[in-house]
This record gives sequence, structure tokens and C-alpha cells, in this order.
Amino acid sequence: MTSRERIRAALNHEQPDRVPVDFGGTYETGIALSTVYYLRQAYGLDGPDGRVKVSDVYQMLGEIGDDLRDRMLVDTVGLYSPYNAFGFKNDGWKEWETFNGAKVLVPGLFTTDPDENGAILMYPQGDTSVPPSAVMPRDGFYFDSIIRQHPIDDAKLDVEDNLEEFVRYSDKVLDYLREQSAYLYDATDRAIVYNFTGTSFGDVANTTGPELKDPKGIRDIQEWYMSFAMRKDYVYDVFSGECEVGLENLSRVRDAVGDRVDVIKITGADYGSQRGPLVSPDWYREMIKPFHIRLNRWIHDNTRWKTFMHCCGGIRPLLDDFIEAGFDIISPVQTSADGMEPEGLKRDFGDRIVFWGGGVETQSTLPFGTPEEVYDEVTGRLDIFSRGGGYVFNAVHNIQPNTPPENIMAMIEAVRDSF
Repeated sequence: MTSRERIRAALNHEQPDRVPVDFGGTYETGIALSTVYYLRQAYGLDGPDGRVKVSDVYQMLGEIGDDLRDRMLVDTVGLYSPYNAFGFKNDGWKEWETFNGAKVLVPGLFTTDPDENGAILMYPQGDTSVPPSAVMPRDGFYFDSIIRQHPIDDAKLDVEDNLEEFVRYSDKVLDYLREQSAYLYDATDRAIVYNFTGTSFGDVANTTGPELKDPKGIRDIQEWYMSFAMRKDYVYDVFSGECEVGLENLSRVRDAVGDRVDVIKITGADYGSQRGPLVSPDWYREMIKPFHIRLNRWIHDNTRWKTFMHCCGGIRPLLDDFIEAGFDIISPVQTSADGMEPEGLKRDFGDRIVFWGGGVETQSTLPFGTPEEVYDEVTGRLDIFSRGGGYVFNAVHNIQPNTPPENIMAMIEAVRDSF
């Protein structure tokens, strides 16, 4: 099978010739920037002066080139917006060195000079004349949002303030998606995973407005979570406005990329913690599920795309609802969280939803285990999840900084030996 055929078979719950693999297809299935740098050297793809482009500035993920995809058996390629989470374009590349010594390339508007505390500050739209919206602490690996909350007067809250970032895609963005999807489709045989933006209802990473110069509305993370109970009507109206813009953008993206795309990720919001759901099933059914149904129904009625949901944590009590809402794929399959044992997930849900991830623990085994322990865990997970199709191999979320290259190589070797 080609990579594209392999992914399509798995998504249709058919048994492909081998388990398909994804690394770098989404913002949540990637590899830390510095880890990509050191992994490329371990594979002999670059010398110590090789530079790796950042693919996601917020999480500081690294671009996985075609040569590394080949080594890692990757069957996917990601399609992304040309603009990053801070609202400036990924272009004008310049050299930078991470705190753990990796030589990388960052966009021209990325601030590389540390402040008086040794931290890297990030500015919305690259505009250093306004307060920063995120900070990478000294010796850190990725950015943390800076809360910029105006005093809240409930009598004057305006839903439009929390909808400022949800805008109609420009013709320039659509032209980019059209051209890039055509290039990826013709130049590779990999399945294209499109990272759609603007419909991650309740996602706190976006709530702070990292791309906005002066965010208004409810922008404090604690205040936002409290609003789920205190200001339910307001939150519901925000989600409703978000959904309307999202549906319009979906229609325009469909016209731009057509059937070149196989998978569309429409949400990256987390509704779970290590110990179980962050929200009750009843709250999800009332506040978010109606919008998920609308999006999934439109996509399935108007395209052949499969819909991808990223949701961390112990979300087993919500899985039936996610399936009823129309999602085809769930990721990252956080098997270390309560209720997320692989055997039970595959037995109870494996014929109704595709598991994308769960192949090895990124909180424990992959960064801290031995290569032999990694190999054994991956082999065991493949034995469970890959039975009967309906599975795409990936780790549990992004592979983190300082993960030993030999452990990642052992992970891939286990996948190769499963053929």
C-alpha cells in the first residue's frame, strides 16, 4: 500500500498492510524542536551545524522533513495555516539556539533576545510596542501564556469581545491552503491532515488571545473555567458565534483543497485530566456537543474528510458522546489517565472510532525508560490497538524535549518489527 492507502484503510476500520504511523501531522502529534535536531543527528541526517525549522512556535515543535519521515515510517503530512498562534507569518527565517543547545530556525518576528531574567518574550503579531502575550522562562522549552485581563464588569460583558479572533479566512490564506495542499498531494503519497483553526470550543490555549494586541472579554484562564458555571449563557453564545464562523470557513476551505485532504482536525480542546473528565457528560451535552454535531454533520455531508478530535486525559465517560457527535478519530489516547486502559478502550470503542496515538507513554517510558522498555511497551500497544484496523500509531501527545534519540529509534524499530 501507499501511505495514503494505508491511512485510508485504517480510517475505514480495515486491516492495512502494516500499522500506519503519524509524526508531525498535527500540533499534538509532533516532536519537540530540539528533539528533532538531536534525532536527525542520531540518524545521520545532519551534522552538528544542521538547522531545524520550528513548525509550531507556541509549543516549539520541530519540522519533520521528508528524509526523517522516511526513517520514521511516517504516512502523514500536516497542512497548516501560514500564520502561527501569535498571529505572525512563519517566514523570514533566522538562526537561533534553544536553551538546550539545538541549532534551529525561527520566523523573522520571533523575539530571540532574552529579557533581564533570561526569559524569551513573545509578542502578538510580532509587535514589540505592545505587552507580550507569552513567555518562555530561562532554560524552558516552550511558551506559557501571559494573562492580560481587563477588569470584568458582568453588566458590560460583550460576547463580541471573546469572538475577536474568530474571523473569516482571507483570500491569501485560502490561496496558500490551495497551493500547499496541491503540492503535498502531488509531491508525496502521504495522507494530508489539515489542522483547521477556530472551532476548539473552550480551548484555554486560545482563550488568552495570544495573537491579540489588546484582548478583551474573559481572558483569564481561571475566570474562563469559572464562567462555565457562572456565565453559561455567555459562554454558549461565544461557542455559537465561533461555530458560525467555523462553518463558513469550512465551506471556503472545501472549495480550496477539495478531496486532497484525508483528515481534518477540528478541535484541540482538552476536556480531561489525569484523573478523569474536567467537565461532566451533561455539561458537554448541553454546551458543546450541539456544535460538534453541526460541524461533523457538515463535513460528512459535504466532503469525504474524516474528522479528528484531540482531547487529553481520562475521557472514557465522554467517548460515547464524542462518537455520537460524529467524530471519526480520537487522539492522543492518554493511556496513563484513569479509565484509559488500552485493552478496554479497544474492546469497547475500537469498532466505532479510530484511535490515533497511545503507542508509548511520553510522560514516563519514552523519555525516562531504556530502549528495551520502550520497544516492549510499543510492541504491547501495537498488539492491542492495531487488531482489525482502526488505528494510527503515534505516541501519547508530542514527544518532549530531552527525550533520548535512542529511545525514539527503539520505538520506530518496534513498529518496523511488527510488520
